[in-house]
Amino acid sequence: MRQEWFDTARFGMFVHFGIYSAAARHEWVQNYERLTDDDYRQYFEHFEPDRFDARELARRAKDTGMSYVVLTTKHHDGFCLFDSALTDFTAQTACGRDLVREYVDALRAEGLRVGLYYSLIDWHHSDFTVDWNHPRRDDPQGAALNEGRDMGRYREYLHGQVRELLTRYGTIDYLFFDFTYPDGRDGWAGKGPQDWAAAGLLELCRELQPDMLVNDRLGIPADFVTPEQYQPTSPLVVDGVPQVWEACQTLNGSWGYHRDNTDQKSPTLLVQMLADSVSMNGNMLLNVGPDGRGAIAPRDVRTLDEIGEWMSLHRDAIVGAGHAEFTPPREGVYTRRGNRLYLHLFSWPLGFVHLPALAGRVSFARLLHDGSWLRTSEADPDQQASHMTPAGEAEGTLTVHLPVRRPDVLMPVIELTLR
Repeated sequence: MRQEWFDTARFGMFVHFGIYSAAARHEWVQNYERLTDDDYRQYFEHFEPDRFDARELARRAKDTGMSYVVLTTKHHDGFCLFDSALTDFTAQTACGRDLVREYVDALRAEGLRVGLYYSLIDWHHSDFTVDWNHPRRDDPQGAALNEGRDMGRYREYLHGQVRELLTRYGTIDYLFFDFTYPDGRDGWAGKGPQDWAAAGLLELCRELQPDMLVNDRLGIPADFVTPEQYQPTSPLVVDGVPQVWEACQTLNGSWGYHRDNTDQKSPTLLVQMLADSVSMNGNMLLNVGPDGRGAIAPRDVRTLDEIGEWMSLHRDAIVGAGHAEFTPPREGVYTRRGNRLYLHLFSWPLGFVHLPALAGRVSFARLLHDGSWLRTSEADPDQQASHMTPAGEAEGTLTVHLPVRRPDVLMPVIELTLR
């Protein structure tokens, strides 16, 4: 199956980097601040990614426990990190480097799967029509800006750049298109699959990279779906068919570098979100936004270091794991890999945790981080509560006895070997 590696990997790194990184106030800064091409040009002219080290980025992802990385080859502003024959609005022109080539080579050297992001949107291209997402939508003569623009010519450009990406860099494992918005708003049209010639574009992907995964944002079905900035509450199913999916998450709410955004998620919350995704047969793609010089910010490095330490001890509960058919206790979620069931404890209970329907099903229980044995028992369901004795648990409940002191890890995990 095309997605077999993806179903095993479970954890990846998203990297948003471009000339917006020097603006340091969100990757949508051109849109949010209604910047013209002339306003935005300064970031192109001063793009100096002297600290962008693809080898270090690949090692960082691997050390964090990630199995694949996805880089923004072109975002909505139209700036390309790759050398393109179709435009000079590129890193090659700005700084003399093909950053996609550096990135692809570095990932392969670390044994990581190669993912590319490519925006269907292009605010820089002279044929891309102004719509409700475009930075020029509030211009007094905004409608006149579309005179002479030709989406047919833009589609040729779009398909041509995708062909470049899929023929110049060897095997590509994953392509993340972004994004389709067919509904109109504020008097402006949106853009749907027909604007991208989506079926033909997907066919091109299949022709050039037949084993490559493609996401759902062309506006037509493809290989996996991409909930963004929220966590599903159950495995994703459409018309009774389980979906391959990946939750796209940020460290602080911004994808591109945002110097003044300090709304940082804690490492504990992030590993809980990762376990939550895997418990529902999903992946998590966690974003970093390198700064204007291409370095990962120290605050993000600290977070990745903590996650990496947790992953080094708990990798088996994530990589190669997935949904378990058992009902977890209120304190956490289950993941399962073969005959190993993993209880990820979001909260630490006093003395014991009760596991429904697992009595007689478990041969061994231990804390995963240090391999230490945990005693198990089955309480009498008819036991009456008193001031020193708890009431019995439901028939078939397995009780795992815990130390009073919570282990000093981001999130404790109990490994249960099933009979």
